[in-house]
Amino acid sequence: MSSHTISVQDEETSLGGRLQSLHDTIIERLPGISRIAVALYDSETDLLKTFINSTRQGLAIAGYEYPLAQSESLSQLKRESACRVVDDISKDIFPGNEHSDWLLEQNYGSSFTIPLSAGERFYGFVFIDAAEKYYFSDQVQRDLLLFSNMIMLTISREMSAVHSLLATAQAARDFADLRDFETGMHLNRMARFARLIAKAVAQKWQITDEKIEHIYLFAPLHDIGKIGIPDRILLKPGRLDADEHAMMQEHVNLGVRLLQKVLDDYKVAYLNDSKVMLNIVAYHHEFLDGTGYPNGLSGEQIPIEARIITVADIFDALTSIRPYKKAWSIEDALNELDHMASKGKLDSDCVQALRDNSEEVLEIVTRMRDPSGTEEHLSAGQSGFALSS
Repeated sequence: MSSHTISVQDEETSLGGRLQSLHDTIIERLPGISRIAVALYDSETDLLKTFINSTRQGLAIAGYEYPLAQSESLSQLKRESACRVVDDISKDIFPGNEHSDWLLEQNYGSSFTIPLSAGERFYGFVFIDAAEKYYFSDQVQRDLLLFSNMIMLTISREMSAVHSLLATAQAARDFADLRDFETGMHLNRMARFARLIAKAVAQKWQITDEKIEHIYLFAPLHDIGKIGIPDRILLKPGRLDADEHAMMQEHVNLGVRLLQKVLDDYKVAYLNDSKVMLNIVAYHHEFLDGTGYPNGLSGEQIPIEARIITVADIFDALTSIRPYKKAWSIEDALNELDHMASKGKLDSDCVQALRDNSEEVLEIVTRMRDPSGTEEHLSAGQSGFALSS
C-alpha cells in the first residue's frame, strides 16, 4: 500500500470521518443540510484555517486560510460568542475574496455560523450551509446548536488530547534539560515550513486539511528521542566516531518508544493523528534512495508526512546559524536541497514547494529568526544529515 492511501479504519478514526457520520445523523432530522465544515483558529497567526468538512452538495474548499481580524463579522461572533444566520447567500454575501467567491459558486441558499469555544479557549467556527434560502428557522437553529455541541465535544476532546501529548513531550524535554540542542524558534520554523510544504503537495498526495494540521502540530516532536542520548554524545563539540554516531541514530527508536508509551497511557494510540505523529518520529531520517536510518526504507515505503519533515528540517538547519557554520542563504539552501533531490534522497515535490513559496519562506526565516546570540548546541556530526556537496 502506498503511503498516501487512506484506509477505511483511518477514515473512521479521523475527525473528518466522524463529522461525516454526524452529518448522516443530522440529515435524518434536517435533510436540507448540504454542508458542515469546521475552521480552526490559530491564535499565534490570527488565521482561520479549513480543517474538516462533510459536503453533500457542491465542492469542498480546502487549503484555505484567512486572517480573522480582516473579517469584522466573524471577529464580532468570536467576541460575543454569537451565532449568525445568512438567509439569502446570493443577496447577503458579496464577492471579493476566495471564500466568498467559492461560496457563491456553490449555489447554497442560506448558512448558519456557530463559534466553537470551550471555557476560555476559542477553537474556531462551524459553518453549516443549506440548499434552500431561509432554511435556518429558530427551531432548526436550536437543533443544530445541540449537534454543534457534539461537534465541539469531539473536537475539543481530541485537540485536548493532542495538546496534552505535546505538553507531555515538552515536559520530558524540559526535565531532561537538553540545553537548547534545538531552540524553540527552530522547532517553530520547521513546523511552519512543514505546513507550507504539506499544503503545496496536498492535492498530489491526497492530504486532508486535518492531516496538514496534524503535520504542523507534530513537527516539533521529530527528534524527541534525543532526550535519551547521553550528553557526552549529544553535546560533543567535534564529529562523532562510528560508535557514537550509531548511538546518536538510536534517538529515532527511543523517540518512537517514548511516544508509544505516552499514547498508550492516554489510551489514544488508535487515533489516526497518533499514526501521523509516530510516522514523523520514526521515518524523518529515512532517504528515498534507501541510505537513511534506522530502517533503510526507500521510495513510497516512507510516508509523505516524514518526507515533508525531512525537507523542512534540513532546510531550517541549513538556513540557521550553528556553532560550526554560518547561516546559508535561502537560495543556497534551496540549491542544496535540489541537489539532494536530484540524487534521489529527498522528495522533489517537497523541495519544489519551498522554492515555489519563496516569499512565505523568507517571511518565516526573517520573522522567526533566533534571538541574537542564541546558538543551537549541535556539533557537525549531530546535524542529522550529511551534506551532499
